[in-house]
Formats: sequence, C-alpha cells, structure tokens
Amino acid sequence: MKKLMIAALLVVGMSGFAQNRQEMGNRPDRSEMEKMSPEQQNQLMLKKMTLELDLNAKQQEQVKQIIVEKSAKRESMKTERMAKKDEGKKPTADERFEMKNKMLDEQIAMKDKMKSILSPEQFEKWNDLKEKHQEKFQERKHDRKPDHN
Repeated sequence: MKKLMIAALLVVGMSGFAQNRQEMGNRPDRSEMEKMSPEQQNQLMLKKMTLELDLNAKQQEQVKQIIVEKSAKRESMKTERMAKKDEGKKPTADERFEMKNKMLDEQIAMKDKMKSILSPEQFEKWNDLKEKHQEKFQERKHDRKPDHN
C-alpha cells in the first residue's frame, strides 16, 4: 500500500512538471530557433509575413530589407548588452531611458516604413498581428515571473 501511495504521488508530481504541448502551441523550441542562422530566421520571417499579409514581389523585397536591418540592429544591441553584462555593469537610469527612447524611435520608424510599403488593409492586419504577438509575449513574460506573495 505504501509503494502504491508513493507511486501515485510520483505520477501526480511528474505530471505537474510536464508541459502541455497544446498550451505552448506549435511554435518551435527556443533551442531549435537558435540553431538557425540569422539569414535563415530572416527568410522564415519574410515567408510568414508573405503568407499572412499576401505580399507581392516588390513588397517582399522591401520588407526583406527591413527585416535584415532590424536583425542586424538586434544582434549588435545583444552583443553590446552582453559585453556590459560581462563587465558587471548595470545600466544607469539615464542609460535605460536612452535605450527605451531609442527603441521607441525605432518602432515609430518601423511603423512608418511598413505603412509606406503595405496597402491600408495589409497595414491593418500587420498591426493586429503585431499586437497579438505583443500580448503573447507579455503573457509568457508574466508566466515566467515567480510569485512574490
């Protein structure tokens, strides 16, 4: 009886750690994404946007250029952040303000570029997709934070 109770507790405990694949959706595992080169990631992003927004060839070329630029900026910012982290320096309040200000300026510029490339219907759909992506990101970010009650 004691062994049965221990086995039942183990099963219940292990099922608590198992992730429900349906909750995670069909997104690829983070380690799988990291194995792809930046060029491969950019190409997949472009194809996904082409399918979702029904981009024509001219729009694809313009969006591809934006994706490449954004990817390069992201990589350089990541390298810069890692270098500062290795030095053990935390950004000051002014540096954080500058980073956030720069990020918002880039988002405004990105929105303007996309608005000039896409039709009004495509732009509306792109905006909706971007908002949904942001909501999912916030949910995942919230789920990862430990409760401090």
